[in-house]
Amino acid sequence: MEQHGFHFDAKRCTGCKTCMLSCKDYHDLDPSVSFRQVYEFAGGEWVQDQDGLWRQDCFAFYVSSACNHCSSPACMEVCPTGAMHKNERGLVCVDDHRCIGCGYCALSCPYHAPRVDRSVGHSVKCDGCSDRVDQGLAPICVEACPLRALDFGLMVDMRKRYGALADLPPLPDSGQTAPNLTITLPICMEKNKETVLAQGFVRNKREIV
Repeated sequence: MEQHGFHFDAKRCTGCKTCMLSCKDYHDLDPSVSFRQVYEFAGGEWVQDQDGLWRQDCFAFYVSSACNHCSSPACMEVCPTGAMHKNERGLVCVDDHRCIGCGYCALSCPYHAPRVDRSVGHSVKCDGCSDRVDQGLAPICVEACPLRALDFGLMVDMRKRYGALADLPPLPDSGQTAPNLTITLPICMEKNKETVLAQGFVRNKREIV
């Protein structure tokens, strides 16, 4: 098995959500289901000093996240029927015929990647657009991104090209499931990581499906 995965460049992403919408359209997803989420992570404050001057340490960046096809996937570990499995590319997929829609996968995944789609009666999730990859094409989210903030390929190549970093708030600690993901940090994380971690929060929680 040759493990495939994603790269996300937070320096490039503008939060346009084209990746998210192209995925929903390509997979004809129910409005309540989305395989990819775009988080707006922001924080900081404006402070007026004794001279009346305003100073600020505000920051904001976006994080596009889908299934990271982990090396130790929590969804596979808890699946009672074996419906969650890895294909020959290392991409975590759902066997529609074996899935009973119990939702254990959705509850266990720290990235909230699997969803139980009640309109079809089983769990659904990003499979890395395996049908497109089989044809030599990129996943639809990667192809659609106007800023080229997403990339996809063999993880050996992704890590050589972009490095091995896989942690960026608000994503969970990569040590939990060993995601096959590499990340280019936003500038604010490079300049003032402590402030970002201490003050940042997800500002668009109501948009997250």
